[in-house]
Amino acid sequence: MDGDAILKRNIEEFAGNEQKEFIEFLFRGVLKNQPVIDAMIEKAAPEWPLSQINLIDRNVLRLGIFELIFGDHQTVPPKVAINEAIEIAKAFGSDSSGRFVNGVLGTIYRELKKTEGDKEEEK
Repeated sequence: MDGDAILKRNIEEFAGNEQKEFIEFLFRGVLKNQPVIDAMIEKAAPEWPLSQINLIDRNVLRLGIFELIFGDHQTVPPKVAINEAIEIAKAFGSDSSGRFVNGVLGTIYRELKKTEGDKEEEK
């Protein structure tokens, strides 16, 4: 089954049409930006090669990072996106998933804030 078919089935079964646009935005955005997102994971967690991060944690991180970088921060503020990712990791990952996701996303968020601050100073 291809990604679009899985996406359609999951929206119909679990979400409904009211969230369809947001879910498609996340799905397509993560796929389109996966190389950039994966590089950020590798930089934030250098002791964990991407192939060694369990599937749930890896995909939760991808979604969380996508929301941090490309999301609408008026609708989903960065701290909310991080908290939601942590909760999903706790619910579906291993015992250490919540802490791991929190650490990686927290590192990336701090780096993004620092970069934004540097850009503001340049103006």
